[in-house]
Amino acid sequence: MTRFSAILLASASLVALAAPARADDYTDLLEILHARGSLSQSEYTTLMRKHVHGGGTRTQARAKRGAPAPVDTGESEAESQARRDALAAAASAAAADASMHKMAGMEQEMENSPDLVHVMPYKPGAGVTIRVGAVDLNFSGIVNGYYTYSSADSAGHSPGGGLADASGFDSSSVRNGLLPGAFIFTASTTQEGIDVSATLGVYPGINSSSVGTLNANNGGAADALGTPGGDFRKTFMTFGTKQLGTIKIGRDIGIFGSDAILNDMTLLSVGATGSNADPANTSLGRIGLGYIYTDFQPQITYISPLFAGFQATVGVFTPLNEFNFSGLSGTATEHDTPEFEGKLTYDYKSAAFSAHVWAGFMTQPQQGIVGADEEAVIPPHKSKLAGAGEGGAVLTFGPASFMAYYYRGTGVGTTGKFFDGIGVNGEFRDSEGGILQGSYKITPKLKLAASYGQSNLYLANGEYNPDLVRRNESEDGAVYYSLTDWVTLVGEYAHQQAKSHGPYQTTSNAFTAGAILFY
Repeated sequence: MTRFSAILLASASLVALAAPARADDYTDLLEILHARGSLSQSEYTTLMRKHVHGGGTRTQARAKRGAPAPVDTGESEAESQARRDALAAAASAAAADASMHKMAGMEQEMENSPDLVHVMPYKPGAGVTIRVGAVDLNFSGIVNGYYTYSSADSAGHSPGGGLADASGFDSSSVRNGLLPGAFIFTASTTQEGIDVSATLGVYPGINSSSVGTLNANNGGAADALGTPGGDFRKTFMTFGTKQLGTIKIGRDIGIFGSDAILNDMTLLSVGATGSNADPANTSLGRIGLGYIYTDFQPQITYISPLFAGFQATVGVFTPLNEFNFSGLSGTATEHDTPEFEGKLTYDYKSAAFSAHVWAGFMTQPQQGIVGADEEAVIPPHKSKLAGAGEGGAVLTFGPASFMAYYYRGTGVGTTGKFFDGIGVNGEFRDSEGGILQGSYKITPKLKLAASYGQSNLYLANGEYNPDLVRRNESEDGAVYYSLTDWVTLVGEYAHQQAKSHGPYQTTSNAFTAGAILFY
């Protein structure tokens, strides 16, 4: 018996309980449904045959004649009509219920159909998601541009590795901020109970690049016919479950220092300009002025499930060279083990307060260490361990937010990972730094923010190097106005100062106005 037939019999039973029993109630109900088209001819014939074989000479006689015949049931015409109306209502309800279940089945079939495309509800800042069958395709990105005027120091002597603008003249530019532009594509689905995704991120700038050691981040070239660099900094896959955690394989943002830069107010602006006369693919923001740049690196990383607000992340990375950024440092270029990074985070949120707290580390054995005179300091293939630790917190109380961050390491250098981490004598240099930052939302659209940060690089044991930078520091103040869900207007002032281990120092000031768009 079909599901519809079962509903039909149940409806007939309910009607029978609600009114005096009549000899031909069931026959009348079948005939009404047949007349309405709710029963096909074959369904009508089958159900009638079952009823006839069940007994009732009047029913049998009427069925044989193929048409209903008047039967004296002892009820008035009004009672007969009321009974038929009740039967018709029950039949209509059964038909409606069957139609609803049929439509629900069709909707589920359409939802899972690989041939149909669905546009998911838009969420500000999360891009646009299109669902094709069981696969979600997300498109998001960034566009930004700022007018920046830099007033540079004219002292004529800049510490090696100093980040203040020491060009000796004032400059103007239209440039990218700490973020370049971006187009990010992610495909995600669930297969065999496992959440799977693939991401590709392209990060082009608006300024022409000067290709060199640091590729798209090497620096700018303000010459005609130049082109910006294509920075494919993201290309990775993930797979895992909420119960077991997630594995990431590919190139993505690092672990150490990532929370510092992602909560840095200059992420939405320019901060330290670097070279403003020849803008690079990005500005410095607060890189090297409170934290070491986390970078985007090849990695295999495990991200644990979230447990009572805690989450752990650990990964192995392609090892990086000790780089002579200042021209006053040793180097190391041999690696037989990867770089290791990890962190533990804790998140809490209530109606009036939220907190994000983290502690992290990075470590890497360095081999093939040579001093500034390029003479080997330790025998080849012998390792010396470089490493650093960090800790920070972001606390939000209604419209007010505060951040504090600190790091310390040995052999890890400053500004970039392993930049100037080795002295001229081949010994490791210690380094440390931190940030204090605060912001306040005057209105839901208008926010003020200010921060101070410094990065310190110390001389190695037995080293004398008065030209090397000792401290890079900056103060920054900005106003942000959310014009729309996508567009934020920015005004900013930033002051940088670089001091050497000797008598040298430079300062610069930058004034910025522009906008950033997230889609």
